[in-house]
Amino acid sequence: MLETPEELARLDALLDESMAAAGDHLRAIVTPERRLTAAELCERLQGMRLLVVASVAADGRPFTAPVDGYLLHGAFEFSSGRRSVKMRHLATRPAVSATHLPGDELCVTVHGRAVRFDVLDPAHPDLRQAMLDYYLPTQGPAFGEWLEQENPIGVRIEPARMFTFALASAG
Repeated sequence: MLETPEELARLDALLDESMAAAGDHLRAIVTPERRLTAAELCERLQGMRLLVVASVAADGRPFTAPVDGYLLHGAFEFSSGRRSVKMRHLATRPAVSATHLPGDELCVTVHGRAVRFDVLDPAHPDLRQAMLDYYLPTQGPAFGEWLEQENPIGVRIEPARMFTFALASAG
């Protein structure tokens, strides 16, 4: 886990504020015993986790796409090609939502603002390193070479709201 105690405290506050602002229906489903703390969330979501990211097209239509997401310092990050439709949407309309839903026992949803950055920028090393840590063991050095050549755009979802749901049997 990369999260500092301060980042965990901010994430816990965000999770609490999000549930306090939630509607009655969501609060009836996501009862206190079904919520994760920031530490539990960060522990469970180490490494790559598939996310479905929603952005908005110029005409207002929703657009979803799967991405390889990483929970880093208490926020989701992902990357995509510089010319992808998703990145064009987020460049002009940064409102974004993402959900990690591996099954009916765990769900994490975040709503916020997309902050774009260069994955290869040394000022933002964590996403690049997380990608290398995940893909080098299975794809070998070719992944690192591809990453340097592709030079993707990274996105950090600055969360305004985040919700967790976990059944006791989830692991």
